[in-house]
Amino acid sequence: MQKFKAFRISEIEKRIEAGFVEFSLDELDPGEVVVRVAYSDVNYKDALAATGKGKILLRPACIGGIDFSGTVVSSSDARFAKGDAVLATGFDLGVKHHGGYAEYARLPADWLVKLPKGLTLWDAMAFGTAGFTAGLAIVRMEANGLMPENGPVIVDGATGGVGSIAIDALTRLGYHVVALTGKAQEADYLKGLGAKEVKLRSELDLAKIRPLDKALWAGAIDNLGGDTLAWMASSMKTGGCIASIGLAAGHSLNTTVLPFILRGVNLLGIDSVNCPMPVREKVWQRLAGDMRPAHLKELARTIPFAELPSVFEQFIAAQTKGRIVVDLNA
Repeated sequence: MQKFKAFRISEIEKRIEAGFVEFSLDELDPGEVVVRVAYSDVNYKDALAATGKGKILLRPACIGGIDFSGTVVSSSDARFAKGDAVLATGFDLGVKHHGGYAEYARLPADWLVKLPKGLTLWDAMAFGTAGFTAGLAIVRMEANGLMPENGPVIVDGATGGVGSIAIDALTRLGYHVVALTGKAQEADYLKGLGAKEVKLRSELDLAKIRPLDKALWAGAIDNLGGDTLAWMASSMKTGGCIASIGLAAGHSLNTTVLPFILRGVNLLGIDSVNCPMPVREKVWQRLAGDMRPAHLKELARTIPFAELPSVFEQFIAAQTKGRIVVDLNA
C-alpha cells in the first residue's frame, strides 16, 4: 500500500503534539474526490491548531492544513475529472477532516472549487483562506454600497495575509487605502502594496473611544476585533461598511448603537469557512480577475514541506508578514 508524508496534529491528554507521519489513502477521511496536493499554506488558524494556542482541533487527531491546491487523481462525482486543477479552503479541512498538509487529500466534492482561469496552483495558495477572506470582505462591502469615490478604506492587521492582500486588491480596484499597523518598520512594504497612507496603532487612544468620532472612513477591514473595531465604528462615514474578519486583539466589542443608527454604518460579519459555493466561486473569479493583486509574488514566500513546523510560532508571535505557501513536492 502506497505511503505518503503528512503533518498530523493530535491532542493527547489535553496537550497538542504535531509532527510528520506516514499515511495511506485508506486512512484518509471519506469523500468523492482524491487530490494530489501541490501546495498548501499557513494561516493564523493553522498556527493556533498546530501549537495548541487555540482550541481549533475538533477531533483527537487530524492532518492539519485548512487549504490546499492540487490535481484530481480520481473522482466519483461528475463535476470533477482526473487531471482537473482544484483548490479547497475552509469547511472542516484541517480541524475535523484531514486537511492539506499531506501529499494526498480526499474530500467531499461540494468543498472543491475548480481553479479559475488565470490562476496557477501556486497562486491559489498565495491567496488561500487569507486571500479568499479579503476578497469576500471586499465583495460584501461593495454589495453594501462601497465605491472608490465614497472615500478612504482602512485596513488593520495590515502586514498579515488578509491585510496585505486586501490592500493590494483594493488598490487595484481604485480605492484610497490606509494601512493601520503596529509595525512602523514595515511602512515601505505597505506602501509598496499600494497603501496611500500608513497609520500606526500607537497613534490611537483606544482608552478614550468616543461613541461618534470624526467621520473618516468609507470602508474598513478589521482583523483585530476588540477596541480597534470599536474605534473604527466610531469613525466611519455615513453609510460606511466595516468587514469584521478576525479577533487577533480580542473577541469582545464595546461600542454603542450610535454609529449604526445615526450614520447608517454597516457591520458585516465575514465567514470564509462556511461561505456558500456560489458566492465562493464568484469571489475566486474576482481574485483571478479585476481584483487580482499586482504584488502577489512579492507578498508571498514559499517554503518546502519539511520546514512547515518552524513557522507556526512565528505566526503566533506576529513575526511574519504577507503569506507563506507550502510546497508539498519540495
